[in-house]
Amino acid sequence: MSDQKVSFGKLFWPSFVAVMIAGLVSLLLFFLVLGGVIGSFGNFGPEPLAIRNSTILQLKLTGELKDKSDESVALPDFQVERTVGLPDLLYGIEKAKTDPKIKGIYLELGGLTCGMGSAKELHDAIKDFQTSGKFAVAYLSGEYVSQTAYYISSAAKEVYGFPSTTMEFTGVGVQLMFFKNLLDNLNIEVDVVRGTNNDFKSAVEPFFRTNMSDSSRLQTQAFLRTMWRTMRNDISENKGIDTLILDNHVDSLHILDCESAYNAKLITGLRYRDEFMGLLKKKMNMDQDEELEIQSMEKYALKAFSDRQLLVKRQKPNIAVILAEGDVATSGDGLSSASICRLFQKVRNDKNITAVVFRINSPGGSALASEEIWREVAQTQKKKKVIVSMGDVAASGGYYIATPANRIFAEPTTITGSIGVFGMIPYTGKFMENKLGITFDRVRTNKHSLTSLNAKLTPEELAVIQGQVDKIYTQFLTRVSEGRHMSMEKVAVLARGRVWSGEDALRIGLVDELGGLSKAIAYACKGQSAPKVIYYPIVKKNTLSEIAEMIEQQQEEEEASVKMDVAIPSELKAIYARIKKIESMAGIQMRMPFEYVME
Repeated sequence: MSDQKVSFGKLFWPSFVAVMIAGLVSLLLFFLVLGGVIGSFGNFGPEPLAIRNSTILQLKLTGELKDKSDESVALPDFQVERTVGLPDLLYGIEKAKTDPKIKGIYLELGGLTCGMGSAKELHDAIKDFQTSGKFAVAYLSGEYVSQTAYYISSAAKEVYGFPSTTMEFTGVGVQLMFFKNLLDNLNIEVDVVRGTNNDFKSAVEPFFRTNMSDSSRLQTQAFLRTMWRTMRNDISENKGIDTLILDNHVDSLHILDCESAYNAKLITGLRYRDEFMGLLKKKMNMDQDEELEIQSMEKYALKAFSDRQLLVKRQKPNIAVILAEGDVATSGDGLSSASICRLFQKVRNDKNITAVVFRINSPGGSALASEEIWREVAQTQKKKKVIVSMGDVAASGGYYIATPANRIFAEPTTITGSIGVFGMIPYTGKFMENKLGITFDRVRTNKHSLTSLNAKLTPEELAVIQGQVDKIYTQFLTRVSEGRHMSMEKVAVLARGRVWSGEDALRIGLVDELGGLSKAIAYACKGQSAPKVIYYPIVKKNTLSEIAEMIEQQQEEEEASVKMDVAIPSELKAIYARIKKIESMAGIQMRMPFEYVME
């Protein structure tokens, strides 16, 4: 019997077709099942949020709090991931204050991460909510409660804690990362060009130093003192504890968990969760066997904010709020000139809009993009009021774009200023040759025809770049001088790349008033008999997320939380984000000297 050979094609193609058919059948079944799920909900779209009488709103934030709301669907588990924005939360708390169905708020903030400016606004909103006569009570639980979470929680008249929950109460600080030794080991050099006299512009120090300069340390200590003073003084007022005693607790590491916090009178009492829920029932005059009506503050705020925006849109809004968050760039997902300029053009040409609130939360970035945004803000200011609200940070390019405004608001803890410019040009020639064995040769028609990271700049070329940096720095000083009605000489003294707290910025004239977004909007609404506020960019509902939300509504319990991905350690995420940010730095930069996170 002879052996028969079977060709590859005869084996491959039938198998390939079979796999394709199986895949198509699976896909068809998925959509049939999905259609059945959707059909089980009746009309397309999630059920409206039902708020019953005697409802308590639960504010349970975990992860990072930002200005803009966002939602997406995580596959393959088909879970909705939501990021609730600070404006949504503030509006939700304000609405709950007068909503007869809402009896109180209970906070369970856990490991919330946000800037001190956002923490201050949320703290003040919770405190104001209680002026309605409704209660706010906080519960500190879980493995760990951050200092920021406790600070916001302290606004509640009553704060309870799980006895063994770890608690941070250590004051505030920042840690900077320096790369000089790494670059030396790799044979990589960096030419740093700062504006003349920009000795405080320390954003570039990690590339040519191994520690902080005296000027960098001075400005950092100054704004950290303001942050801690603001936080400490608010806690002192909330809990009736002398500030000297609070400082002693911090310096002596007295507060390690909720039990020690209770002994120091920072919290009202210690309760296990069932005991805390029993306490809530007493507040509601309920029997212990009755069920509490608890609703997610996140969902309540998102729904209230969304409904209000839809209504305002139909009524021809007269006040526009433009949210600008992230690094300043010409394009991308952050604070891009492409999108922000388009929004300013839109509101400037809208005859119904009488004032614009420009909410800035940015450490700066591209000098070119900053100038593009500045132009649109300045053009808008000529036709209608522009009021700036600074968030956690509005520094360098973030301050540049604020300068044309009629009035600038900042929180006492806002990081601002950093009026300065820098550029960085790495030289990787020695690294490529010594570490990788790669060499280069060149042909060019003129002396400066070819520029490359693998060819070191000449003194002449560096001088040209220095001139360009100084030119942009002078333009920055001019923008501040004209916008703040100061002499160039005075601005030059305040500038030099120095970072200021909002409190100090008010004292030296870089901002006009202390306060958050709500206060800036109230100022913009002056003179309006019926203010109607619209927020840009408008967050559009994602169809896929609506489907996922319908499925999610079938779950017995849904947690209200700010989106946080914990799959990758935060330290590695921070390093990766820093590398990506360096990669995106093209051209001359107006950028804050460092980044900070409050926990």
